[in-house]
Amino acid sequence: MPSNAQSLPIDISNLCKAYGSVKALDDVSLNIAAGEFLTLLGPSGSGKTTLLMALAGFVRPDGGSLRFGGEEMIATPPHKRGLGMVFQSYALFPFMTVAENVAYPLKIRGVSKADQKTQAERALDTVQLGGYGDRRITQLSGGQRQRVALARAMVFEPQIILMDEPLSALDKKLREHMQIELKALHEKLDATVVYVTHDQREALTMSDRIAVVNHGRIEQVETPERLYRQPHSFFVADFIGESISAPVKVANDAAQLGGRLLKSNSPIAQGRGGHRLVIRPELLEVTVGAVPETANDLSGRVKDIIYQGDSVLVIVQHDSAGEINLRVPANRAGQTGLPSKGEQIGLALHPEDTIIVPEHVA
Repeated sequence: MPSNAQSLPIDISNLCKAYGSVKALDDVSLNIAAGEFLTLLGPSGSGKTTLLMALAGFVRPDGGSLRFGGEEMIATPPHKRGLGMVFQSYALFPFMTVAENVAYPLKIRGVSKADQKTQAERALDTVQLGGYGDRRITQLSGGQRQRVALARAMVFEPQIILMDEPLSALDKKLREHMQIELKALHEKLDATVVYVTHDQREALTMSDRIAVVNHGRIEQVETPERLYRQPHSFFVADFIGESISAPVKVANDAAQLGGRLLKSNSPIAQGRGGHRLVIRPELLEVTVGAVPETANDLSGRVKDIIYQGDSVLVIVQHDSAGEINLRVPANRAGQTGLPSKGEQIGLALHPEDTIIVPEHVA
């Protein structure tokens, strides 16, 4: 169901919102490209939902600028912003049929009944619910209800669609399936999507870019791969993906762990507080014999081995870094064998996988 209207860019400048002494939005600036799928990612209370509600017009910022396609929106009421909205709770009308729910935005816009029917059917076809129009909402599963909510949000072909944790009420398997469907659906639509979630895997799966929100500020905006491999702060590194960390000493743009120099291909960012080495378990390499001189040596003694289905977690005790988690795919573990508890093993961390970040952004 491609839109006839062109998607709009969103420009956010110095947006502020306080509730008493709490800064829900603290001088937030962000540019979202037309047609982009951008995710606001952060823990509960980080400010991501407040930012989304400011975009929707349900929260009035204390200051700053908010533009859709160059037009200032701060004072524009929600119903005049032309946005599609998808909520966590679906917000569907149980006394209406599926088709009536989907057609409701068209009805309040004065679209004829014939066009309501045609456009609602087209929207339902787009979310793979063709033929469900006469059903009651109570007859649908959670995944089907969420598809209805999506169809309703897109039926009037909005240029911008906002989604507030729309998949969080679904079970894990259905949520992962819907993530792929939403990603594919976005590719069909000519709409800018702003999506809120606290689930980092969901954000990595679906987004063109991710904005990590913490304490009312955006810590980093980047593509999923660059965000994972090149975080700018310990918060971002710790929040995105599985990791363990250890404090390191940084001087003259060089880092040391336990008095040993760490090799890294990435420059060490400056910030507040100290620095930490961030270790991704899947990036560690078990070596046979000595660790290559080109890699960082994190060898240690095996403390525990934990089978987790698709992988095996090996916990290694390192003299300076403490406990280091090594993740081995289950099939590879079966082929090559695993070390034993108490065994000393060689662990190499290559410079391209060595992440050193400040405790806090500058």
